[in-house]
Amino acid sequence: MGLLQLEGVTHWSIPVNKLAESEGFYGDLLGLKPLGGLGNSVMSCFNVGGHNILLCEREHPTDHTSNTAAVDRRTHHSFTVSPETFALACKVFHERHIPVDNLVYRSKGFFPGRELYFLDPSGNRLELRDQTWQQGMPEPS
Repeated sequence: MGLLQLEGVTHWSIPVNKLAESEGFYGDLLGLKPLGGLGNSVMSCFNVGGHNILLCEREHPTDHTSNTAAVDRRTHHSFTVSPETFALACKVFHERHIPVDNLVYRSKGFFPGRELYFLDPSGNRLELRDQTWQQGMPEPS
């Protein structure tokens, strides 16, 4: 048991380059529920599954499209989806040219299932996870 007893998570923050563009991506495309902006207007709060996600516009935008941009392939934010939403996301991402980073079928470990990794407009790595997939089920490319 830790020295301090935390009671919960208020929100997780995601740094973004352009707040308005990211609000559309997280709200209109991914379907997170918009809760509103914070007083300083460079942060916007969304909710999904009882969790608050705070989009924070960077003071100095990063260029994730350059060849020198470093992408930390371990750091990401993961969202649970149904098998139907997972399949739809694959189609929509292809149609809208949203960069897909990786497709993984994980049969072991703490978070088994199929995972679709992709980038938001600011280059943040995100994951959609269908936890219903199990070893032995089809693994399409």
